[in-house]
Amino acid sequence: MKLVVMGDLHYHEADAAIPEWVAARDDFYRTMLERFLELEADVHISLGDLTNYGHPSELQEVYGIIRQHDRTFYHALGNHDLYAQTRKDVLNITGQARYHVIRTEKADLAFIDTAKEMDFEDWGGWVDEEQLRWLEGVVKASGTKPLLVFAHHPVYNTTTRSDKEKGSIHPDIDMWKVLGQKEGTGIYFNGHTHVDSIVAQKNWTFVQLPACLDQPGVRIVEIDAEEIRISPLDIANDALEKNAEIMYSNMKHFRPNPEARGAESDRGCVVSLLQAAEPGQA
Repeated sequence: MKLVVMGDLHYHEADAAIPEWVAARDDFYRTMLERFLELEADVHISLGDLTNYGHPSELQEVYGIIRQHDRTFYHALGNHDLYAQTRKDVLNITGQARYHVIRTEKADLAFIDTAKEMDFEDWGGWVDEEQLRWLEGVVKASGTKPLLVFAHHPVYNTTTRSDKEKGSIHPDIDMWKVLGQKEGTGIYFNGHTHVDSIVAQKNWTFVQLPACLDQPGVRIVEIDAEEIRISPLDIANDALEKNAEIMYSNMKHFRPNPEARGAESDRGCVVSLLQAAEPGQA
């Protein structure tokens, strides 16, 4: 089984009065999305902040590109996706479910919603009680089969910057009470903090992706009977870098991170399934 995972894309509106910005925006995102979607995989996944503010035009335009390809695409909502309009309106445009699980022979894939609705002042994550109960059922039902969770916000105090204010799911929410019930291997994928990071805690591996504007690229996730391989694939070129610089100087609600790229150990790993009953195996 093969997955392709993308971090924060921040597709955004550009001012037509600044034609070089419009051209840079269009070229960057079309190149990034075409490369992402041309990769053969069973599932293509966005970890949220697919858009920069969640305007209807942003969602319609980015989904217009995505729907040109015959791909199974899932989008975990990010805080930026819910700034301009309600969750209901966003989901009506995207056709996505708020949270759901895909059960396969190789692994279970759970997509959760950690974003607050129309709260520009607090970009931290939240998971309500109803969803926590649902996720607990998913964790228990997965048994010893690998469980991969896809979310926008990290679990508090796991990956780099997840201990910062508004940098994770709120620390008052005890995610470990749910995740700790997992038998065998769990892998949690997230974005939000805009920096590469991979951390193993107990029997979970936390994999954090940077923003595409800072590090154009994706993660390839390959699952077989013995291991799960997570590999970085860079999509960088001179044109993308130049376009990103033009966007940095014009777009709002995004701050570039010059330290987005982590060490190689923060970008890829192999998680063994042979000793999945023992915590911390990776």
